[in-house]
Amino acid sequence: MNFVIITHVKHIKQNEDFFAYAPYVREMNIWLKHVSKVTIVAPLVNYKKSEIDIAYQHNNIQFKSIPEIVFKSFYGIITSIFKIPLICFSIFKACREADHIHLRCPGNIGLLGCFIQIFFPNKVKTAKYAGNWNPNASNQPKSYKLQKWLLSNTFLTRNMTALVYGNWKNQTKNIKAFFTATFSNQEKEVPVNRNYSGDLRFVFLGSLVEGKRPLLAIQIVEALIKKGSNIKFDIYGEGVLKNDLQNYIVDNNLQNKVRILGNRNQAEIKLALKESHFLILPSKSEGWPKAVAEAMFFGVIPIVTSISCVPFMLDNGNRGVLIAPSLEKAVVTINEYLKDTKRLKIVSNNASDWSQKYTLDVFETEIIKLLKP
Repeated sequence: MNFVIITHVKHIKQNEDFFAYAPYVREMNIWLKHVSKVTIVAPLVNYKKSEIDIAYQHNNIQFKSIPEIVFKSFYGIITSIFKIPLICFSIFKACREADHIHLRCPGNIGLLGCFIQIFFPNKVKTAKYAGNWNPNASNQPKSYKLQKWLLSNTFLTRNMTALVYGNWKNQTKNIKAFFTATFSNQEKEVPVNRNYSGDLRFVFLGSLVEGKRPLLAIQIVEALIKKGSNIKFDIYGEGVLKNDLQNYIVDNNLQNKVRILGNRNQAEIKLALKESHFLILPSKSEGWPKAVAEAMFFGVIPIVTSISCVPFMLDNGNRGVLIAPSLEKAVVTINEYLKDTKRLKIVSNNASDWSQKYTLDVFETEIIKLLKP
């Protein structure tokens, strides 16, 4: 089977291996265990490999490099317009040779793939929509809404299974509620019996960008400390806001309480989760936030904004803490939980019980079903 992946994810070539963002590649490697040939249509960049880049595991990979396209500036718009015909030709050619077409959405390359797959109604197809599928979500880019419409349209998009996060009403037969996973059945363990009445450890896992609201996370922890909680807060991730966040920490004398530790490998993250009480992630938008599911796997209680499928993941507060994106309201909500240590232990156990159902083993079983012609 020639399994064709069409994605906007940036790739790096080192020797004969292709590297990309670890959570994405780790997931794709599960798909690739069950196909004989892989064709990747994606941007290839001349970057240095980082801690969060890993390699595809397959011995028959054909890489078709396409240019990146961006529409954030006038220059980017003009250059991208000229690149689109070349990209479309590459995608079309790959689809023509494919036995299975796999789109990664949302994204500009995924959008082009959504249009081009229309010309191949008899090919088996899957799409992974990694963003917020909520039909009523506001303030989403028009390109995202267009991808949702194309994937849902059973006349234009045939022989397709689009994997989305959350169960939503009134969906077409193309749409399948799905999940993602990080840990295996062998990594299941009984969560640590945490003490919530003493020192507390908070973690943040994610990019240091506006959409993840890391500054709000720091401010929430700062406010909780001022109200008497003894908290250590470790931030894992990199991004454009790193210097601003570091300056805020220094300006507000939080150096002994808050640390920015950058990107770390999975083993270090796993150890940090086992030693933490809470994960805080006040994002503006999410699909299936892997950091939340990973934390829950080890009994870490997530503190997350009520977006996308997060209320389902947290069972509306029985498996975690749902907060409003407001400093004052968030602090009030979290303090209500902190007052009841018995409740916190129940929430922790509920989180672990639920997350440990979504293992890599279960994920692989579902992937095999999707790959059958």
